[in-house]
Amino acid sequence: MFYIVLLAMVAAFLALRLYSVLGKRTGHEQPLPKPAEDRVVASALPRAVETTAEPREPVVKPFEGNAEPGIRAIIAAEQGFDVNRFVDGAQAAYRMILEAFWKGDEDTLRDLVSPDVGRAFSDAIAAREAAGQVLDNRLVSIDKATITGASLQGKEARITVRFDALIAAVTRDAEGNVIAGSTSDALETHDIWTFARTLRSSDPNWKLSDTDEA
Repeated sequence: MFYIVLLAMVAAFLALRLYSVLGKRTGHEQPLPKPAEDRVVASALPRAVETTAEPREPVVKPFEGNAEPGIRAIIAAEQGFDVNRFVDGAQAAYRMILEAFWKGDEDTLRDLVSPDVGRAFSDAIAAREAAGQVLDNRLVSIDKATITGASLQGKEARITVRFDALIAAVTRDAEGNVIAGSTSDALETHDIWTFARTLRSSDPNWKLSDTDEA
């Protein structure tokens, strides 16, 4: 029994010595590694996606710079005026007027052009018919329509548009034979047309008031 007590005392003494050496922090201990599930792997961290802003196409205005003051004046006088809508309507009118002139349709022309332009078209149609000629033209495409000028005098608004187009032009005689032009080739044409309208009037239509070639 004495030896058992003695051994227990020796064991307790050794335990106290070990604690005095190993159980105290010295400030130089290395941190214990974390369990695998608690480790944060740097490469696995979500990274912000670097996005490159897509270049925006420059806004192309449907008018030249010198036409802007006149356009602003027209918009101020009639706030419902829309430039892009006008250009679309001008292109439609360009096609309709050309096709009516080629066919000799004076009734359609009368609704689309001013009296002065209407008379000029009528004279040209009469001269063509007197010569026994028929136009077999076709508007292939309107490549560009740009407002080159605009003005407002009182309530009378005028807008000038340049049309760059491709037209297949053929002139036939009374028997249908081709006497000028080609059925396979399209010619580049550059027309400058001026449209006019009285603002705030009951008639919303713009009419062709002048024609010229660029």
